[in-house]
Order: sequence, then C-alpha cells, then structure tokens
Amino acid sequence: MIPAAGLILYADYSKYPDVFKVLGWFMLGTSLMLYIIPRRLHYGYSHKWSVLIKPLYFQLISPFSFLFGGALIYGVM
Repeated sequence: MIPAAGLILYADYSKYPDVFKVLGWFMLGTSLMLYIIPRRLHYGYSHKWSVLIKPLYFQLISPFSFLFGGALIYGVM
C-alpha cells in the first residue's frame, strides 16, 4: 500500500500524472481487496493458477517487468 500511496502523492510531479494516479489507485484498490480477502481463499486461488501456469511462461513474461520498471523510472525522472 505504501508504494501505491507514493505513486498517488507523487503523480503531480511526474511526467505522466494521470498514468501515475490511475496506476496508484489501482494498486491501492487491489491491495485493499487482498487485505480483506481471507488468506485461505487467496491461497487456494493462487495455488490453482500455479498449477496451470508453467515456469516457462514466467520466464517469457519476465522481461515485461523490467520494461515496466524502466518506464516507471523514466516517468519519475
């Protein structure tokens, strides 16, 4: 929740304030939902998907996390 609040508060100083606000509120909303949902329900849901998604798929999508992080750093600077 702290990084989401940071995105919302810093949005006015970034290059793309609307993107930062939307992303921050989305992260805050999903964090609050995970905070409210019981742990066993979240565990069951994540376990179901961990069986379906193979490690190769994670390796294929991992470069996108670097691209997203780079875009976030670019938006801050």
